[in-house]
Amino acid sequence: MTLDHIAIVGGGAWGTALANVLARAGRNVLLATRDRAAADALVNSRVSPHLPGVHLDDRVGIAPVAAEVGRYDAILLAVPAQDLRDAACAIAPQLPQGTPVIACAKGIERRTHKFMTEVIAEAAPAAAPAILSGPSFAEDVARGLPVAVTLAARDEMLAAELARAFGSAAFRPYHSSDVRGVEIGGAAKNVLAIAAGIVAGRGLGASAGAAVVTRGFAELARFGKAFGARTETLTGLSGLGDLILTCSTPQSRNYSFGLALGKGRPPSPRSDVLAEGVFTAPVLFEMARAQGVEMPIAGAVVAILDGRVSVDEAIGTLLTRPFRAES
Repeated sequence: MTLDHIAIVGGGAWGTALANVLARAGRNVLLATRDRAAADALVNSRVSPHLPGVHLDDRVGIAPVAAEVGRYDAILLAVPAQDLRDAACAIAPQLPQGTPVIACAKGIERRTHKFMTEVIAEAAPAAAPAILSGPSFAEDVARGLPVAVTLAARDEMLAAELARAFGSAAFRPYHSSDVRGVEIGGAAKNVLAIAAGIVAGRGLGASAGAAVVTRGFAELARFGKAFGARTETLTGLSGLGDLILTCSTPQSRNYSFGLALGKGRPPSPRSDVLAEGVFTAPVLFEMARAQGVEMPIAGAVVAILDGRVSVDEAIGTLLTRPFRAES
């Protein structure tokens, strides 16, 4: 399979960062934005407003999204999870059979409860769906700092081929065939990062923060097991690795959202749009409950977001749960 011409749909921070990564890997790259004005601005400035100070590689082409994007050797969908279906539909009309279409969003579609590769398969039937996830901030990736991620497709040979095409000295994709495990790690960690941010914002201390991350990972692992994920995937880059990163710094949008909640302040105007965990939390909890999976931390996040309980009430409920063996 030839993977020289790669298109990225989405001109936000993550799409811009991936465009730089692929250009450095020697690929011919098209960055397809969903807004014509944004495309024109990028052409003129070569600097994304989402990544101030980061220059877009001169080898990256820029254009508005059109069906012709589907003709590229592989397409990365670097759009928010709730917008991924529309992006897949846009490229579907001219997509040759078996073209890799890689989801770069970490979430679950709220309306359908479908994972990202399921959305791609439904919206673009000719696609070979794949998922790219792992501990990676867009700014680090764009600047060429060392990053390791996971790239999964049901056909592990395809995953390995994509990893080789996308990889470079600083950007290290590890390939996998455990698509579901990679998707679950990326989606669940955003919800748990909100919880970690709340704990930090409330000033409950580093010990409490460690407990939330550890017990949150236990919830993630239980959910993953119920949906067929492999243990090694959940303890790998796209699971535990991404959870550690996202729960440790305000550079994470989900952590920052929780931090504001914990401090009793309204989150920044666009953070509820950019924090994927806000949309994923109720879906994750509903899916867990349907499978009989206990996720009290995720449930507390949902209750806070719904306004059913205050932050202090949610924390009190978690702290007064019955004593039990660790599992």
